[in-house]
Amino acid sequence: MVAPASGQVTEEFGIHSTVTEALTISVFVLAYAFGPLFLGPLSEIYGRSRVLQLSNLWYLAWNLGCGFAQNTGQLIAFRFLAGLGGSAPLSIGGGVLGDCWKTEERGQAIALYSLAPLLGPVVGPIAGAWIGEKSTWRWVFWSTTIVDAAIQGLGLIFLKETYAPVLLERKAVQIRKSMDPEKTDVREVRTVYDGADRHWRHIVAKALVRPFALFAREPIIQLLGLYMAFIYGLLYLFLTSIPGIFQGIYHQPVGIAGLHYIALGVGLTGASQLNARFMDRIYIHLSKRSGGKGRPEYRLPAMLPGTILLPIGLFISGWTARADIHWIATDIGIALVGAGMILNFQSIQTYVIDAFTLHAASALAAVAFFRSLCGFGFPLFAPSMYNTLGYGKGNTILAVVSIVIGCPAPWIFWKYGERIRNSSKYARTS
Repeated sequence: MVAPASGQVTEEFGIHSTVTEALTISVFVLAYAFGPLFLGPLSEIYGRSRVLQLSNLWYLAWNLGCGFAQNTGQLIAFRFLAGLGGSAPLSIGGGVLGDCWKTEERGQAIALYSLAPLLGPVVGPIAGAWIGEKSTWRWVFWSTTIVDAAIQGLGLIFLKETYAPVLLERKAVQIRKSMDPEKTDVREVRTVYDGADRHWRHIVAKALVRPFALFAREPIIQLLGLYMAFIYGLLYLFLTSIPGIFQGIYHQPVGIAGLHYIALGVGLTGASQLNARFMDRIYIHLSKRSGGKGRPEYRLPAMLPGTILLPIGLFISGWTARADIHWIATDIGIALVGAGMILNFQSIQTYVIDAFTLHAASALAAVAFFRSLCGFGFPLFAPSMYNTLGYGKGNTILAVVSIVIGCPAPWIFWKYGERIRNSSKYARTS
């Protein structure tokens, strides 16, 4: 939401560097790289709901503080701290869905869930543009804080615990308390997840190390994480460059230029809804063909059109961003980029959850670390790249990179995914 109002921030705080201006926006995403690394594992120790609630309160407090920032340093620091709390749903949300839905039913739920972190940054700048034009940049933060407070209230009522080891541990505690040693023999009550290593210190040490272990040892996390990182970086690059295109090239006012984020939203939402309808059907169909045995690789078919639409959209949006070509052509390219993003995003997210079900939060934390670093870094170099090369050549470079990284990925994991999982310590093998 703050991207379209960044001009007001730079004017009030006297910011003259484009990198510092971009930093006030993207530092929030830098926190997304580090937050899930400890919030995801903590949810596997203390439960999903408790960590989500406390993280959201942390975000609420620091996001409110952003609206009262008095200088650039305070704004950057408060944005980073708010991002740490706001990052919790990135890893924990996928874990909740893994807890609640069976594998063959999980695709549609994840398709809807994964749309939110991509559609939010599209809807936000539209609202932020009008808030910035009609009021002040500070109300961008105050308005989101008000909405978040309402969400926090709903969460306290409706967000229940879903993680099986924590639920069974609570049940075991209740049974132990209900035993009366004077009336019956006291028996040891344990859950299927209990073992000699269930001491909290061992759990904390193991769970906090797990995302880094997944990051270092798992080819699935490394390759798909790299591609998702590139996609996420592209998203934030587009979020920061759209105002420059439509205000700079087409000379539109802030509020009208912000409406072009709708093009990205159309691509994200349209492709997401189609994928949500067919993802589980394709999984069930392929499972039946293999004798009723499902595999995480059956989530990958939607990546094929995604890896094609993404570079096509980059070519179109880059080479049509000219004053002598109608702006609708650029919007069409942006919409195709959005469609390619969400198809890849949903397929990778579902594949990772299916492959690392019990440790889904840690696996997603490892993937989120990769992608959030790119989400932070891409907007920092985007202004210099486009100023030097122009939108056409700049987007061509990005399109070539997306082809080199993205196109081989679904084929590699379709052919070798099961073999890779069989050699993994954390991934399930069927």
